[in-house]
Amino acid sequence: MSLITLDKLGLVLGAPLFSNLDLTIHKGDRLGLVAPNGQGKSSLLACLAEELEPTEGACRFARNLRVALMQQNPDGDLLSMAVSDVVLSALPAESRDWEAWRAEIALDALAVPLESRDRPLHALSGGWQRLVLLARAAVTEPDIFLLDEPTNHLDLARIGQLQRWIAAFSKDVALVVASHDRAFLDAVTSRTLFLRRETSMSYALSYSSARAALLEADAADARRHESDLRQVAQLRRQAAKLHNIGVNSGSDLLTIKTRQLRDRAERIEAAARAPAATVSAGRIRLQGAGTDAKVLLAFDDLTVTTPDGQALFRTGRKWLQPGERVVVLGRNGVGKSRLLDLIVRAMHGAPVDGLRCNPSIVPGICDQTLSHLDPSETVSGAISRRFSLSDARIRALLAGAGFPVERQDRSIRILSGGQLARLAMLILRLQEPNLYILDEPTNHLDIEGQEALEAEMMKGDAACLLVSHDRRFAERVGNRFWQIERGRLTEVETPQAFFEAALSEDAVD
Repeated sequence: MSLITLDKLGLVLGAPLFSNLDLTIHKGDRLGLVAPNGQGKSSLLACLAEELEPTEGACRFARNLRVALMQQNPDGDLLSMAVSDVVLSALPAESRDWEAWRAEIALDALAVPLESRDRPLHALSGGWQRLVLLARAAVTEPDIFLLDEPTNHLDLARIGQLQRWIAAFSKDVALVVASHDRAFLDAVTSRTLFLRRETSMSYALSYSSARAALLEADAADARRHESDLRQVAQLRRQAAKLHNIGVNSGSDLLTIKTRQLRDRAERIEAAARAPAATVSAGRIRLQGAGTDAKVLLAFDDLTVTTPDGQALFRTGRKWLQPGERVVVLGRNGVGKSRLLDLIVRAMHGAPVDGLRCNPSIVPGICDQTLSHLDPSETVSGAISRRFSLSDARIRALLAGAGFPVERQDRSIRILSGGQLARLAMLILRLQEPNLYILDEPTNHLDIEGQEALEAEMMKGDAACLLVSHDRRFAERVGNRFWQIERGRLTEVETPQAFFEAALSEDAVD
């Protein structure tokens, strides 16, 4: 049975986002929605929730359909409400008093602590806010869940919990999820829609298989397009030849034939569809400065502690050499970010017992909060303050990173998460580091941005020490893996065992 049917749906919000979208969502569907940042995923979900009117086409809904939309960020009025009230507010006002138990069940299902339920939503971490919003969506017992980036701010344990929560849905309940988390999409979806401005593509496959099918289809389109253009060129050469003969001979028949060939070439050229190109808001390119050093970092049983001095773990004796990309694995709170902080301090000249830094290091540092970006600066000012470049060069670099000229003098404060991430990646590139220290670098990057960053990091000689909850990114970028466990930093061959344990039910506190 169909729940929602889209017929030639199109949406323009300042610029065209998508058009001619035909899609049917059935009972029990598990649909992944994939597109670069700013290309209409959230807007399409809003259309499916009847919160936004499409510009063209129609959405048809099954009778008495119950739809629940979990947005990326809570509305401002929810932030000041107590957690329990946030969930209850999704129910009709007249039934909240006697259906309060529904909110408790929804919060229990997502393991939201009892002590948090009377606190205002804004007092919770981003991850817990995400789980509360999921509970708010579930309390209405919808026929279809619309989830917008549900894994944002979640660690691996909570992502595993979310995957199990979705797996427990009734077989008739449908799910549409917009996400940049490739491993999550593979785990929870069986259909994939690649949302595009003109020709969106849908496959009855989970993300990775669907992406392979999409690339194959795009390659076939490119070959057809090239063949069509070659045929057009051939027809025009024939037309030009006949035209010259016709002029010299005065033949009306040749003149007619010439016009027919030209008309045919124009029809083929008009019908020839250029291959679809799904691109991010801007390209990510990094380049390392290179180094002749054999060892960049040397750990001699460094003790990593909490800010108040309590020991977390010891590193033992380890080395980091050029070209090595080390992923640091560990549960939340074991000291991954503290290790990166100590390395950054040592690279800036602070004495750190048990750690030696090669003086040839050119660091490229990016933490998960992007704290090196000053909200009071403009986008162009963030570049001009750090680098001696001409204004024209800065404008060109920012345009290549996805910032049109009219947005380059805007305040960093108003940038989206994806835009902040791209600005941070551009600054990293211009620093030309030979050692990257990266803490959750894929936060807010779309899939194309993640893949571009992967490719850039793997093709250079720069070394990297990386912390990431993004399973696909860690697996593809890392060529060494260090795991923090039982107070020690040990080297492991692959991250798979850690990921499986972190995602398991036992990992949830």
